[in-house]
Amino acid sequence: MSISKLDRYAALALQIDCDGVHPDKTREESAARMQRSIARIDQAVAGARRWIGTDLKLVVLPEYILSGPPWGETIPEWAAKGALHPRGPEYDALGALAQKHAVYLAGNGYETDDHFPGLYFQACWVFDPSGNRILTYRRLISIFAPTPHDVWDRYLDIYGLEAVFPVADTSIGRIAAIASEEILYPEIARAHAIRGAEVFLHSTSEVASPNLTIKQIARRARALENLAYVVSANTAALHGIDVPVDSSNGYSDVIDYHGNQMVVAGLGNSSVANTFLDMAGLRAYRRRPAMSNMLSRQALDLFAESYAKADLRRRNGLLQGDKVMIPDRAYFQQRQADAIARMTERGIL
Repeated sequence: MSISKLDRYAALALQIDCDGVHPDKTREESAARMQRSIARIDQAVAGARRWIGTDLKLVVLPEYILSGPPWGETIPEWAAKGALHPRGPEYDALGALAQKHAVYLAGNGYETDDHFPGLYFQACWVFDPSGNRILTYRRLISIFAPTPHDVWDRYLDIYGLEAVFPVADTSIGRIAAIASEEILYPEIARAHAIRGAEVFLHSTSEVASPNLTIKQIARRARALENLAYVVSANTAALHGIDVPVDSSNGYSDVIDYHGNQMVVAGLGNSSVANTFLDMAGLRAYRRRPAMSNMLSRQALDLFAESYAKADLRRRNGLLQGDKVMIPDRAYFQQRQADAIARMTERGIL
């Protein structure tokens, strides 16, 4: 069934405070804090829609907006306190919020998975204006959290490869999510782009600076090389952990498919990073033969064998036969050290 597509609509990278649950001692306390955060998001989206107008169809929230990051908790402790259940009340509330305001609502957080008890994954999610969850992307590259790659064979058996790189075909275009630091890795965005993604939803909580940061540079590169929009929402103040609260405050932005920054927010809670996405123009540009049409010029098979044989970071680190292993925090550093050692042995480093 074909989907009626909007040629033009407003998108917002909503910059809002993150009230982390690290100080909470129980799930009851953290759950109550998360519901208060959802109430703040509800109020902010309502105000943004009244200000921007009914053309506002897409709202992207910052990274781990309901929980903040783990800050010393073990994997089981954070799974219990900071991660959401896929059918939990927080997701029900977010879906209701999207429906209430008639927007596509995107964001990021940690969630558990009944197939992998004891673990959690960092997940990006999108709810449509009917309140349905239409996209779930689990972060694949992380130095602090378990990923599908750590349980790769079993994950593929359960979900399949297309669920690893999901692209949702919607009225606002074909959308895909990129989690925070993953904007630095070209392969993540390209895997979405070759599945048709036109808009990358980038939830982040990153160093904020008026100078070009590595993620700001990466956003422009990912947009340019894939001919896609990037809507990137950074946190405002980050509460709940012992770093200065404004370290990741500001500079949410929207990047067009030429790699140009269309709009950027300043500091604080802000709806400034909103602009119109010209989807008809994007599609026409993608179909036009030209030197600048980089997506159509890329011969991906040139690199397939080199990638397949590289064997740097090994998969299935948390699988022992059919058993899922629950790591301590040292596992993540050991995994990276193992990859560096293999690279050194092969003369790569």
